[in-house]
Amino acid sequence: MHKLELKSPAKINIGLNVLQKRKDGFHDLETIFYPLLLSDLLKFEKSNSTKFESNNHNLEKIENNLILQAIKSIEQYCGGKFNVNVYLEKNIPIGAGLGGGSSNAATTLKALNSLFELCLNHEEISEIAINLGSDVPYFLNPVPSLGLSRGEILSKIDLQISQPILIVNPGIHISTNWAFNNIDLKKTAIRIKRLSDLKKFSFLEVAQVAINDFEDVVLNKYHDIKNIKERLLQFGAAYSSMSGTGSTVYGIFSNLQQCRKAEEFFKKDYFTFLNYPVDKGSIT
Repeated sequence: MHKLELKSPAKINIGLNVLQKRKDGFHDLETIFYPLLLSDLLKFEKSNSTKFESNNHNLEKIENNLILQAIKSIEQYCGGKFNVNVYLEKNIPIGAGLGGGSSNAATTLKALNSLFELCLNHEEISEIAINLGSDVPYFLNPVPSLGLSRGEILSKIDLQISQPILIVNPGIHISTNWAFNNIDLKKTAIRIKRLSDLKKFSFLEVAQVAINDFEDVVLNKYHDIKNIKERLLQFGAAYSSMSGTGSTVYGIFSNLQQCRKAEEFFKKDYFTFLNYPVDKGSIT
Protein backbone atom coordinates (compact mmCIF):
# COMPACT_ATOMS: atom_id res chain seq x y z
CA MET A 1 0.00 0.00 0.00
CA HIS A 2 1.43 3.37 -1.05
CA LYS A 3 -1.59 5.67 -0.66
CA LEU A 4 -4.29 6.06 1.95
CA GLU A 5 -7.24 8.41 2.31
CA LEU A 6 -9.06 8.76 5.64
CA LYS A 7 -11.80 10.93 7.10
CA SER A 8 -10.92 12.77 10.30
CA PRO A 9 -14.15 13.50 12.23
CA ALA A 10 -15.13 16.29 14.61
CA LYS A 11 -16.77 15.81 18.00
CA ILE A 12 -18.89 17.70 20.47
CA ASN A 13 -18.82 17.49 24.25
CA ILE A 14 -22.10 16.71 25.95
CA GLY A 15 -21.35 18.30 29.27
CA LEU A 16 -17.84 19.08 30.46
CA ASN A 17 -17.05 19.15 34.16
CA VAL A 18 -13.65 20.26 35.43
CA LEU A 19 -13.28 18.42 38.71
CA GLN A 20 -9.86 19.44 40.01
CA LYS A 21 -6.35 20.49 39.05
CA ARG A 22 -3.81 17.70 39.26
CA LYS A 23 -0.24 17.73 40.51
CA ASP A 24 1.02 17.27 36.95
CA GLY A 25 -0.62 20.55 35.89
CA PHE A 26 -3.48 18.93 33.98
CA HIS A 27 -7.10 18.78 35.15
CA ASP A 28 -9.40 15.88 35.93
CA LEU A 29 -12.40 16.07 33.62
CA GLU A 30 -15.67 14.34 33.05
CA THR A 31 -17.39 14.56 29.67
CA ILE A 32 -19.22 12.66 26.96
CA PHE A 33 -17.58 12.74 23.54
CA TYR A 34 -20.01 12.45 20.65
CA PRO A 35 -18.76 12.16 17.03
CA LEU A 36 -20.12 14.31 14.21
CA LEU A 37 -20.54 13.70 10.49
CA LEU A 38 -18.46 16.86 9.95
CA SER A 39 -14.94 15.77 9.06
CA ASP A 40 -11.63 16.73 7.50
CA LEU A 41 -10.11 14.57 4.77
CA LEU A 42 -6.50 13.41 5.02
CA LYS A 43 -4.56 11.94 2.09
CA PHE A 44 -1.26 10.14 2.66
CA GLU A 45 1.27 8.93 0.11
CA LYS A 46 4.67 7.36 0.73
CA SER A 47 7.49 9.59 -0.44
CA ASN A 48 11.23 10.26 -0.22
CA SER A 49 10.64 13.10 2.24
CA THR A 50 7.80 14.38 4.41
CA LYS A 51 5.71 17.20 2.97
CA PHE A 52 2.53 18.79 4.30
CA GLU A 53 -0.04 20.72 2.23
CA SER A 54 -3.56 21.91 2.92
CA ASN A 55 -6.42 23.85 1.37
CA ASN A 56 -6.01 26.09 4.45
CA HIS A 57 -2.70 27.75 3.63
CA ASN A 58 -2.39 29.19 7.14
CA LEU A 59 -1.84 25.65 8.40
CA GLU A 60 1.03 25.18 5.95
CA LYS A 61 2.85 28.01 7.73
CA ILE A 62 2.72 26.22 11.08
CA GLU A 63 5.89 24.14 11.05
CA ASN A 64 4.93 22.06 14.05
CA ASN A 65 1.22 21.38 13.54
CA LEU A 66 -0.30 18.28 15.13
CA ILE A 67 -0.05 16.21 11.96
CA LEU A 68 3.70 16.76 11.74
CA GLN A 69 4.01 16.24 15.50
CA ALA A 70 2.22 12.92 15.13
CA ILE A 71 4.63 11.81 12.39
CA LYS A 72 7.65 12.75 14.52
CA SER A 73 6.19 11.04 17.58
CA ILE A 74 5.54 7.74 15.84
CA GLU A 75 9.02 7.88 14.28
CA GLN A 76 10.59 8.38 17.70
CA TYR A 77 8.49 5.60 19.22
CA CYS A 78 9.39 3.10 16.48
CA GLY A 79 12.92 4.31 15.84
CA GLY A 80 12.40 4.73 12.10
CA LYS A 81 11.76 7.29 9.40
CA PHE A 82 8.33 7.35 7.76
CA ASN A 83 8.32 9.83 4.90
CA VAL A 84 4.91 10.78 3.55
CA ASN A 85 3.23 13.47 1.53
CA VAL A 86 0.21 14.61 3.50
CA TYR A 87 -2.67 16.66 2.12
CA LEU A 88 -5.28 17.99 4.55
CA GLU A 89 -8.66 19.10 3.26
CA LYS A 90 -9.66 21.23 6.24
CA ASN A 91 -13.41 21.48 6.86
CA ILE A 92 -13.55 21.61 10.66
CA PRO A 93 -13.10 25.14 12.09
CA ILE A 94 -9.77 25.63 13.86
CA GLY A 95 -9.61 26.27 17.61
CA ALA A 96 -13.34 25.72 17.87
CA GLY A 97 -13.78 23.07 20.57
CA LEU A 98 -14.58 20.43 17.93
CA GLY A 99 -11.30 18.53 18.23
CA GLY A 100 -10.17 19.01 14.64
CA GLY A 101 -6.44 19.13 15.37
CA SER A 102 -6.61 16.18 17.76
CA SER A 103 -8.60 14.21 15.22
CA ASN A 104 -6.00 14.96 12.52
CA ALA A 105 -3.22 13.74 14.82
CA ALA A 106 -5.02 10.49 15.67
CA THR A 107 -5.86 9.87 12.01
CA THR A 108 -2.19 10.39 11.10
CA LEU A 109 -1.09 7.82 13.68
CA LYS A 110 -3.56 5.28 12.32
CA ALA A 111 -2.57 6.02 8.72
CA LEU A 112 1.17 5.56 9.29
CA ASN A 113 0.57 2.40 11.29
CA SER A 114 -1.28 0.98 8.29
CA LEU A 115 0.88 2.39 5.45
CA PHE A 116 4.17 1.23 6.93
CA GLU A 117 2.77 -1.99 8.46
CA LEU A 118 4.05 -1.07 11.92
CA CYS A 119 1.66 -3.50 13.65
CA LEU A 120 1.22 -1.21 16.66
CA ASN A 121 -1.72 -2.28 18.83
CA HIS A 122 -4.31 0.09 20.28
CA GLU A 123 -2.50 0.44 23.61
CA GLU A 124 0.76 1.37 21.89
CA ILE A 125 -0.85 3.96 19.63
CA SER A 126 -2.76 5.35 22.61
CA GLU A 127 0.54 5.81 24.45
CA ILE A 128 1.79 7.98 21.58
CA ALA A 129 -1.55 9.77 21.27
CA ILE A 130 -1.86 11.00 24.87
CA ASN A 131 1.49 12.78 24.58
CA LEU A 132 0.11 14.74 21.61
CA GLY A 133 -3.01 15.97 23.44
CA SER A 134 -5.70 14.94 25.89
CA ASP A 135 -8.36 14.53 23.18
CA VAL A 136 -6.17 12.60 20.74
CA PRO A 137 -6.80 9.08 22.19
CA TYR A 138 -10.56 9.53 21.70
CA PHE A 139 -10.16 9.94 17.96
CA LEU A 140 -8.40 6.59 17.60
CA ASN A 141 -11.91 5.13 17.91
CA PRO A 142 -14.37 8.02 17.68
CA VAL A 143 -17.61 6.53 18.99
CA PRO A 144 -19.87 7.91 21.75
CA SER A 145 -17.75 7.63 24.89
CA LEU A 146 -17.51 8.72 28.50
CA GLY A 147 -14.18 10.48 29.03
CA LEU A 148 -12.55 10.67 32.47
CA SER A 149 -9.19 11.80 33.91
CA ARG A 150 -7.67 14.15 31.27
CA GLY A 151 -10.29 12.75 28.87
CA GLU A 152 -8.07 9.84 27.84
CA ILE A 153 -9.76 7.20 30.03
CA LEU A 154 -12.56 6.21 27.70
CA SER A 155 -15.58 3.97 28.06
CA LYS A 156 -17.74 3.32 25.02
CA ILE A 157 -21.41 4.10 25.63
CA ASP A 158 -24.46 3.09 23.64
CA LEU A 159 -25.85 6.60 23.16
CA GLN A 160 -27.47 7.53 19.86
CA ILE A 161 -28.78 11.00 19.01
CA SER A 162 -31.43 10.75 16.30
CA GLN A 163 -32.35 14.42 16.59
CA PRO A 164 -30.76 17.10 14.35
CA ILE A 165 -27.75 18.90 15.81
CA LEU A 166 -26.92 22.37 14.51
CA ILE A 167 -23.28 23.40 14.87
CA VAL A 168 -22.56 27.16 14.90
CA ASN A 169 -19.06 28.63 15.02
CA PRO A 170 -18.40 32.40 15.02
CA GLY A 171 -14.72 32.11 14.08
CA ILE A 172 -13.44 33.19 17.50
CA HIS A 173 -10.30 31.36 18.63
CA ILE A 174 -10.43 30.51 22.33
CA SER A 175 -7.12 29.72 23.98
CA THR A 176 -7.43 26.44 25.87
CA ASN A 177 -4.77 27.58 28.35
CA TRP A 178 -6.66 30.83 28.96
CA ALA A 179 -9.91 28.94 29.55
CA PHE A 180 -8.34 26.54 32.07
CA ASN A 181 -6.48 29.33 33.85
CA ASN A 182 -9.65 31.37 34.32
CA ILE A 183 -12.18 28.68 35.18
CA ASP A 184 -13.66 28.73 38.67
CA LEU A 185 -13.11 25.23 40.00
CA LYS A 186 -16.03 24.00 42.01
CA LYS A 187 -17.44 20.80 43.32
CA THR A 188 -19.74 19.30 40.70
CA ALA A 189 -22.79 17.93 42.49
CA ILE A 190 -24.40 16.22 39.49
CA ARG A 191 -22.09 13.87 37.62
CA ILE A 192 -22.13 13.53 33.83
CA LYS A 193 -21.32 9.87 34.32
CA ARG A 194 -25.02 9.36 35.04
CA LEU A 195 -25.71 9.93 31.34
CA SER A 196 -23.52 7.02 30.27
CA ASP A 197 -26.44 4.67 30.91
CA LEU A 198 -28.68 6.48 28.41
CA LYS A 199 -29.44 4.54 25.24
CA LYS A 200 -31.22 7.40 23.49
CA PHE A 201 -30.85 11.12 23.89
CA SER A 202 -33.25 12.46 26.54
CA PHE A 203 -33.66 16.24 26.54
CA LEU A 204 -34.94 16.20 30.13
CA GLU A 205 -32.09 14.16 31.59
CA VAL A 206 -29.34 15.80 29.55
CA ALA A 207 -30.50 19.34 30.33
CA GLN A 208 -30.45 18.54 34.05
CA VAL A 209 -26.98 17.01 34.05
CA ALA A 210 -24.89 18.09 31.05
CA ILE A 211 -23.32 21.44 31.93
CA ASN A 212 -20.13 22.81 30.39
CA ASP A 213 -18.14 24.40 33.22
CA PHE A 214 -16.27 26.63 30.75
CA GLU A 215 -19.42 28.50 29.75
CA ASP A 216 -19.32 30.79 32.78
CA VAL A 217 -15.93 32.25 31.88
CA VAL A 218 -16.20 32.13 28.07
CA LEU A 219 -19.73 33.48 27.65
CA ASN A 220 -18.97 36.29 30.10
CA LYS A 221 -16.08 37.51 27.93
CA TYR A 222 -17.31 36.67 24.42
CA HIS A 223 -20.80 38.06 24.00
CA ASP A 224 -21.12 36.77 20.43
CA ILE A 225 -20.87 33.21 21.74
CA LYS A 226 -23.41 33.94 24.47
CA ASN A 227 -25.79 35.41 21.88
CA ILE A 228 -25.49 32.32 19.69
CA LYS A 229 -26.55 30.07 22.54
CA GLU A 230 -29.47 32.33 23.43
CA ARG A 231 -30.57 32.50 19.79
CA LEU A 232 -30.43 28.72 19.38
CA LEU A 233 -32.78 28.34 22.33
CA GLN A 234 -35.06 31.03 20.92
CA PHE A 235 -35.21 29.15 17.62
CA GLY A 236 -36.46 26.09 19.49
CA ALA A 237 -33.38 24.10 20.47
CA ALA A 238 -34.39 21.88 23.37
CA TYR A 239 -30.76 21.69 24.48
CA SER A 240 -27.83 23.96 23.68
CA SER A 241 -24.25 23.99 24.90
CA MET A 242 -20.76 25.13 24.10
CA SER A 243 -18.43 22.36 22.95
CA GLY A 244 -15.09 22.01 24.72
CA THR A 245 -13.58 25.37 25.62
CA GLY A 246 -15.43 26.99 22.68
CA SER A 247 -16.08 28.84 20.53
CA THR A 248 -18.52 26.43 18.88
CA VAL A 249 -22.06 26.28 20.24
CA TYR A 250 -24.50 23.58 19.20
CA GLY A 251 -28.23 23.14 19.54
CA ILE A 252 -30.14 19.85 19.53
CA PHE A 253 -33.66 20.20 18.18
CA SER A 254 -36.74 18.03 18.45
CA ASN A 255 -38.06 19.49 15.20
CA LEU A 256 -36.08 19.58 11.93
CA GLN A 257 -38.02 22.54 10.51
CA GLN A 258 -37.07 24.70 13.49
CA CYS A 259 -33.49 23.55 13.12
CA ARG A 260 -33.40 24.51 9.44
CA LYS A 261 -34.79 27.96 10.25
CA ALA A 262 -31.99 28.45 12.75
CA GLU A 263 -29.46 27.23 10.17
CA GLU A 264 -30.69 29.75 7.61
CA PHE A 265 -30.35 32.53 10.16
CA PHE A 266 -26.85 31.68 11.38
CA LYS A 267 -25.19 30.70 8.10
CA LYS A 268 -25.37 34.29 6.86
CA ASP A 269 -22.68 35.29 9.36
CA TYR A 270 -21.16 32.13 10.83
CA PHE A 271 -19.91 28.67 9.96
CA THR A 272 -22.77 26.18 10.36
CA PHE A 273 -23.14 22.44 9.98
CA LEU A 274 -26.34 20.44 10.31
CA ASN A 275 -25.53 17.02 11.77
CA TYR A 276 -28.40 14.80 10.73
CA PRO A 277 -27.68 11.46 9.01
CA VAL A 278 -31.06 10.99 7.33
CA ASP A 279 -33.52 13.68 6.31
CA LYS A 280 -36.61 12.39 8.08
CA GLY A 281 -38.67 15.57 8.00
CA SER A 282 -40.12 16.88 11.23
CA ILE A 283 -39.44 14.96 14.41
CA THR A 284 -41.97 14.85 17.17
